[in-house]
Amino acid sequence: MDEDQANHLKAYGIAFWTLEKQVPVEWLLNYRGGSFLIDNYPEILNECKIRGVSHQVIADVQANSIYAEIGNPEVNMERVQLDVPPKVAVYSPKGKLPWDDAVTLVLTYAEIPYTVVYDEEIARGELPKYDWLHLHHEDFTGQYGKFYRSFRNAAWYQEEVRSQEATAAKLGFSKVSQMKLQVATDIKNFVVGGGFLFTMCSGTDSYDIALAAHNTDIAESMFDGDPADPAAQSKLDYANGLAFKDYQIERDPLEYEFSSIDGTADHSKIKELNDFFTLFDFSAKWDVIPTMLTQSHERVIHGFMGQTTSFRKQYLRSDVTVMGETKSLQTVKYIHGEYGQGQWTYYGGHDPEDYRHLVGDPPTDLNLHPNSAGYRLILNNILFPAARKKEKKT
Repeated sequence: MDEDQANHLKAYGIAFWTLEKQVPVEWLLNYRGGSFLIDNYPEILNECKIRGVSHQVIADVQANSIYAEIGNPEVNMERVQLDVPPKVAVYSPKGKLPWDDAVTLVLTYAEIPYTVVYDEEIARGELPKYDWLHLHHEDFTGQYGKFYRSFRNAAWYQEEVRSQEATAAKLGFSKVSQMKLQVATDIKNFVVGGGFLFTMCSGTDSYDIALAAHNTDIAESMFDGDPADPAAQSKLDYANGLAFKDYQIERDPLEYEFSSIDGTADHSKIKELNDFFTLFDFSAKWDVIPTMLTQSHERVIHGFMGQTTSFRKQYLRSDVTVMGETKSLQTVKYIHGEYGQGQWTYYGGHDPEDYRHLVGDPPTDLNLHPNSAGYRLILNNILFPAARKKEKKT
């Protein structure tokens, strides 16, 4: 999975497909950019050829040599076995909205199956059926993405409001913000119980903010019919979130921003050509989880914007693991943490191959980006729940 791989993204699909066939996969962390070692079956070789994935057939003696290299305590590599493909769910509205979601794009491109769930499915208690959940570009604060100023007269915005209000009423809530808080709480309980949560763009900070605002009303009257609590800032319960602390919420309903967490304004001060984030190097033998999540053939990756582009470092809680940062701006792009029995990952920005993806822009064609390092980070998270550290031989 180094520069010789013709299609990094579809290689993850091959690994997932192999697991579906009940054939285990070994993930060789940091070996040639993080490679997959699979027993030699004609069906797997044929599938690699069909999907355009580079592969190499090796003899047992070569495999043993690789194992010996990885097992060297002085080498920053490790073997992780993947056994069972995770059941993947994407939290996303059923209707068509004028933006695209990077995760569903790459899942479809890599041919990894997923199920779409939304508020009603979560209210019915369906989350425990899944191992991994992605939160679509979403606003969990009940402020409809804070698109009011620019799009309140757009047909898609008005339909979104109508649909969300109808669902809230159907589920017994008087406000969309109350429904979203309950959904956010159910998702948090999913993580506590051992689930894996992955989210990007506004699904990161808006999710944490909704949890922190569980004791107050931060939505103004154009969103929920009554004024926000004037003392809302002082009533935020940061401890109820997963990742952030001490931030200021954006009270202006016409401002396209949720809080001081987001580093979009910082990235706007530099040119696109100079916007990069660097992945951290972790000890593969001791810090297996962040090592898995940062597997890539590139360590310095081109940045990309979003409603939530990145996270200002001063607002991170002390138990958050930073996996990628733009050091010059003091912003972080890629973070991870544990909560209860589960894990969560936040990834700033909207589309790794579209620097400034605007509302209404066409979806990215991943046939043009089969080796995208930015998209590859998403797929690391997909395989993560299938992994268990291979027991060392004594």
